Amino acid sequence: MESVYWFIFGLLAVIVAGMLLTQGGIVSGNASQLQAFFSLRNNYVFVYALMMAGDWLQGPYVYALYQHYGYGVKDIGRLFIAGFGSSMLFGTVVGSLADKHGRKKAALLYVLTYAASCATKHSPDYGILMFGRLLGGIATSLLFSAFESWLVAEHFSRGFDEKWLGDTFSKAVFVGNGLMAILAGLVASYLVDTLKLGPVAPFDAAIVVLVAGGAVIYASWPENYGDSARSHPRPPSTRPAFDAPRADQRIALLGAMQSLFEASMYTFVFLWTPALSPAGEKIYHGMIFACFMTASMAGSSLSAILMKRYKVEAYMKYVFGLSAVALSVPFLFHVSLSKEGKEAVRGISLQGQIQLVAFCVFEVLVGIFWPSMMTLRARFIPDETRSTIINMFRIPLNLFVCIILYNVHLFPLSAMFALCSVFLAIAAVLQVSSECVN
Repeated sequence: MESVYWFIFGLLAVIVAGMLLTQGGIVSGNASQLQAFFSLRNNYVFVYALMMAGDWLQGPYVYALYQHYGYGVKDIGRLFIAGFGSSMLFGTVVGSLADKHGRKKAALLYVLTYAASCATKHSPDYGILMFGRLLGGIATSLLFSAFESWLVAEHFSRGFDEKWLGDTFSKAVFVGNGLMAILAGLVASYLVDTLKLGPVAPFDAAIVVLVAGGAVIYASWPENYGDSARSHPRPPSTRPAFDAPRADQRIALLGAMQSLFEASMYTFVFLWTPALSPAGEKIYHGMIFACFMTASMAGSSLSAILMKRYKVEAYMKYVFGLSAVALSVPFLFHVSLSKEGKEAVRGISLQGQIQLVAFCVFEVLVGIFWPSMMTLRARFIPDETRSTIINMFRIPLNLFVCIILYNVHLFPLSAMFALCSVFLAIAAVLQVSSECVN
């Protein structure tokens, strides 16, 4: 059924191309201000693409490298848990330090930390690999907070329109989370499978990309700290960040919606392979991944159009609701349909094809979610503690993922997807509730 993948991939590619052609005119303003904005936007998108490429290069071969060193599922699971646990425990600390000591410094710290994490992959020693996972968890916290915080502060300090942020975020997600994911996967595969350099080669390539991005940051990014931190220096503290959700219910709801959506998304990442091949059917992982990333790129392109025409709050409840429906498809199949396809061992079953379409729909919604959520965070989260609060939002996510990784063998596939659908439905209800908050 490889033709099914090519059909879906081609269809999504046409959709993405069409959306790119219709994105002109998203931003309007006087010529000099537009030129300054485009300069900032293009610089940020370029840097963000390099940072994400450094992350994506590693993804396909992390598990494979640990297997190459002779570790089993249990030991590998602990390594993964260490990464998410590290991000959960240290995220708010590094976020607070970024707000106080500067987001540019935090971005450079991400480069150094992640490069060091990649370097540890040269050792088969379990202790060194565990240390690398801890560094990787810290780096992930910086990746998903420091860069966004730097951009938002820089954007507003230069007097740009708030609406223009959505254009930057949508293009950053399109390039960094979509295009770079596909290219990084191809490069990693070329290094390992074609050049026969071994499973550690993608990690070395990631170091090169990260250092190149770090050089651009060092040379072209001014430092920023957040408004209050710039005018009232004080020791780094997470207390104001913990007080913010209590003072503004919209921030608390925003954090809850983000945690629910991302928890469902990361659970989906773990489970899509067994969902599409429950009886050991042969599936083309690379082509499916390309379909998913193309769908995500379509979503990020669509988000720019949606943010141009509607308030983000107006359509996000539909994003959450449709996501719940999309991830309920494998739950319904695995609960209500019998395992009929013995002949499907040679290819993806009809159930798998339908689920693949549903998963591509979910990836489109993921592409809409990222720039839209970033725009909402820019609007409601106080700049003084932006990095800290963004990492606080990730605490429930990392805790949930750790629990899932530790107990994934105890739950049937249908129950896991049902839980994801419930999470997303709750997020939709919270989004409706947030519209009633002044």
